[in-house]
Amino acid sequence: MINIGKINTLQVAEVYPFGYALAPEIADDQVSEPTEVTTVTLPHDAIEGELAIGQRIEVFVGTDQRGDLVATTKTPEILAGETKVLKAVSGTHFGAFFEWGLDNDLLVPKDYQEAPINPGMYYVVHAFYDKKTQRLIGSTKLHYFLKEGSAYLNEGDSVECLVYAQSDLGFKVVINGEYLGLIFHSDAFKPLKIGQSTPGVIKNVRSDGKIDVVLQRDDKTGRDELQQAILDDLEAHGGISTLTDKSPPDAIYQHFNVSKNAYKKALGALFKQKKITIKPDAIRLNDKP
Repeated sequence: MINIGKINTLQVAEVYPFGYALAPEIADDQVSEPTEVTTVTLPHDAIEGELAIGQRIEVFVGTDQRGDLVATTKTPEILAGETKVLKAVSGTHFGAFFEWGLDNDLLVPKDYQEAPINPGMYYVVHAFYDKKTQRLIGSTKLHYFLKEGSAYLNEGDSVECLVYAQSDLGFKVVINGEYLGLIFHSDAFKPLKIGQSTPGVIKNVRSDGKIDVVLQRDDKTGRDELQQAILDDLEAHGGISTLTDKSPPDAIYQHFNVSKNAYKKALGALFKQKKITIKPDAIRLNDKP
């Protein structure tokens, strides 16, 4: 079986003047059985040297403008079923084209565009094989392909998020490349932009299955980790730091990757534990002179 839009390990079935016919490898116990094998063409100029009949090779299998299968040894930036950030390079009345590492750009038809696409800008695109047109194409309408809920994600799970849109409520994200979620504006303590990847934590899985994400862990484990990080930082700098609860949010984020509110809470907890002293211009470890 040939997987369109994926990396395939295929076998040379025939050698032609213009290239090679590649086919899935047939097991020994299947040779005597009648079988219909689909082949894909690998042009001679796509490789260095020559291939022999029976030789195996890893190739990416895509489609040309007519929908015919074609193989290449190049690996594109996105495979079928993946969702990634791509750059739009041109547009027509029927769609937009994106760079993806191959000679022919990836088409995102008008019907699969969430909003008008401007050449030169980056967008989050999902690649898929369209059986209707028999072509490998892309879409910025992610809800066509990715679910808004998951039975496998739970509150407190660490995830990787890809920002793909902004709404009145917050930033829409792709979670672990498979699901859709939302980071509310109130939880976005650092600047976010379309196409940006960021670690996150599942805040809540709503009754309707939709997923809310936050940028930092706010449970006991997260609070303990931040407090220890502050203590370790003080130890590494002679027991003193000028990063106080009055410092700008950007400075706190750059140093500890947390919001100013989370940092202030951690300082307050350490102060109550009598581990630090808080001054207007500095904080200090209590066991340091």
